[in-house]
Amino acid sequence: MNFLQSSPMCFISTFLSLSATVSAMFMLLRTIFNDFVPREAREYIASLFSDYLFSDFTFVIEDRWLAVDNETFRAVERYLPTRVGPTTQSLLLGSCDTSNASAPPKSGIPVGGKIVDHFEGMRLVWTLRCKESKKYYCRDKKYHCLTCKKQYRERVMKTYFPHVTRTAESILHHRETLNIYTFNKEEAMWESTVFKHPSTFTTLAMDPALKRSIKDDLDQFVKRKDFFESAGRAWKCGYLLYGPPGTGKSSLVAAIANYLRYNIYDLQVQSVRSDAELRRILTATTNRSILLIEDIDCSGQVAHDRANDLKPVKSPGKKPNEFSLDPGVTLSGLLNFIDGLWSSCGDQRIIIFTTNYKEKLDPALLRPGRMDFHIYMGYCTAAGLRKLASTYLGVEDHVLLGQIEDLIQRILVTPAEVAEQLMKYSNPEVSLENLIEFLNLKEKEIKENLAEEKKKEEAEKTEKEEKEDQELNGKQADKG
Repeated sequence: MNFLQSSPMCFISTFLSLSATVSAMFMLLRTIFNDFVPREAREYIASLFSDYLFSDFTFVIEDRWLAVDNETFRAVERYLPTRVGPTTQSLLLGSCDTSNASAPPKSGIPVGGKIVDHFEGMRLVWTLRCKESKKYYCRDKKYHCLTCKKQYRERVMKTYFPHVTRTAESILHHRETLNIYTFNKEEAMWESTVFKHPSTFTTLAMDPALKRSIKDDLDQFVKRKDFFESAGRAWKCGYLLYGPPGTGKSSLVAAIANYLRYNIYDLQVQSVRSDAELRRILTATTNRSILLIEDIDCSGQVAHDRANDLKPVKSPGKKPNEFSLDPGVTLSGLLNFIDGLWSSCGDQRIIIFTTNYKEKLDPALLRPGRMDFHIYMGYCTAAGLRKLASTYLGVEDHVLLGQIEDLIQRILVTPAEVAEQLMKYSNPEVSLENLIEFLNLKEKEIKENLAEEKKKEEAEKTEKEEKEDQELNGKQADKG
């Protein structure tokens, strides 16, 4: 009992004694330091400690780096709105989604605005600045400035920036609004609008096994960052969607974008003037995006053999014996971007080509590594029919569906044609009967066209035989 009562007093006495000892030791060290270290050296050492402990350090993050979008800048743009708090002095409000007026506006930091963030005991100040371009054809340069104590510089690089990147990736994965971009040649920049296509894998009228295969491939692609790095390959993949018009190629692209929450960059290759311009355009796309090139078979010499890439053609204003290279994008230029050194400019890129005629494409485009997954988008099947009936009419089973299935087995009809007929009437019975009538009429037209073609072939054959007989008779007459 006496020990317990005396313990606090003993602790206080010991603490005071220890404090006095430490104070005396520091006084002794300070005396030795002042007596034996020259004044210039003392001032230099003091300035080093002062600069390290009390001065600031600023990171500058530009929006573009050597004409390529800076992904760190994009990550900061997505991260900072999550750090808005009571100390934030100004906000930039706006929304590109004009279809939903009740949605809360998007917030961001305006030019000159400031946001204070706290992370692991560090106080971090973000400021957005803008530098006006002196050249009329160049856009203004924006950059974020991050200011912290100089002593935190290494910690910021090792822990804070990875935290910003992870948060931005999570935001992208769960983002509500997607954008579709098209390239403006006059302004030399991508222009975007909100992408609101409702297509999903649930609504697609295609074979269930094929849908599962596509989703599994997409899931595997997203999760294999370490694999691509260890294998020394760019983190990208290519898809070729081919088949007749109206078989759902565009709907599948929209479903992939909605599934992964990726933005779409829709590129019209025919409008690109040269391979150099193509590189500038494609390097301006962001990570976690889909590059869509539709109707690649219609893109001039891109679809042709590489031997034609350097084929000389006469140019206006040239003398007859002068030649210049054919303008536009060449197959070699496109291949260099999707599978050459330029393919490493970005991560998580999905390149999708569509075509109605796969046989027109150069084999160099079709090999793995360029178009890894070839997906045939064919005519409507029984499974596709039932999915369309469920989507448009809310009908899972109906006595007329069996009759329609028998018809589409012998009549080639696209999902778009079936959907168009199902949309005409809201009553399932009337709508299915209308579809049967449409298919019967289509079958009748097919038979009539076949009969006409057969009749035409017979007429041509008869005409050819008569002509041969006339030539033979003429030769015999000449001999006589």
